[in-house]
Amino acid sequence: MSAVLIPLLAGIFALDHSFGRSAPILLVFGCVLAYRGADELCDLLHTRNFTPHRFTVCALSMLVTSAAWFGRSRIFPIDVPDDGNTLAQVMLAYSLSILIMFFVSAYRYREPGKSMETLGAELMIVSYVGVLLGVCAQLRWVAGAEAGYLVMGSLVIVTKAGDAGAYTLGRLFGRRKLVPLLSPGKTYAGAGGALLGSALGAYLWLTFATPFFNATWQPPEWYWTVLYGVIIGIVGLIGDLCESLIKRDVGKKDSAGLLPGFGGLLDLLDSIIYSAPVAYILWKAIPLATWKIPGA
Repeated sequence: MSAVLIPLLAGIFALDHSFGRSAPILLVFGCVLAYRGADELCDLLHTRNFTPHRFTVCALSMLVTSAAWFGRSRIFPIDVPDDGNTLAQVMLAYSLSILIMFFVSAYRYREPGKSMETLGAELMIVSYVGVLLGVCAQLRWVAGAEAGYLVMGSLVIVTKAGDAGAYTLGRLFGRRKLVPLLSPGKTYAGAGGALLGSALGAYLWLTFATPFFNATWQPPEWYWTVLYGVIIGIVGLIGDLCESLIKRDVGKKDSAGLLPGFGGLLDLLDSIIYSAPVAYILWKAIPLATWKIPGA
């Protein structure tokens, strides 16, 4: 699966990069991920008193995710001042989604005892999938459109290097369980491996990939790359545990059976989308971008 997924993702990123700052391929890709992620969460949460309305949450998750392109793409003829940041549009779309979900819940009301549980599940789905993917999409522009996939690549590389480090050290030295009730396979040794893998992945990617995107760009200082990697590694590990919380609470092992060896899409994206807001903050807060960002 990795031999298929990695080249496929690299090809999507390369194709989208060739289209410039409007990022139309990423828009389609993001909407597909939003639809599939919301659909998986509907299946997971369709239990007890939770009966989320599939069409509503899938459509709204796609809306909130695509709001990152408001004012950037001709697909959305909305007059939005382009100040290099569309987080406000994502939050506006999310606010409208809340109104729609409340309206649908009121329209579907038949008897006491289910509405609030279902509405809570729907709000969680759109928040977890739509908002987090919408923020993740912001990484395409946070350091300038030319550096979009240097930034997005850093998030993917660091979180997945952390996963590889956790698996390796956990298998070799893992004895003491980290959170046995929530995720029995995770150990303290694996957590240490996650941080080492993330730090190494961040250092290698940002050091050697930065000049590849632009020969005039200098890589950031090594200690900033390591700091970035360690923080994202910690947050990614927490994100993995948080997705486990959802699955354990509803008695499921995987979010779906979509990807052999991985599980569902959410099993693959959990640490990435959970870490995206923190990655956005770090790219704003520490000097990882050594070049002048247009509009900054």
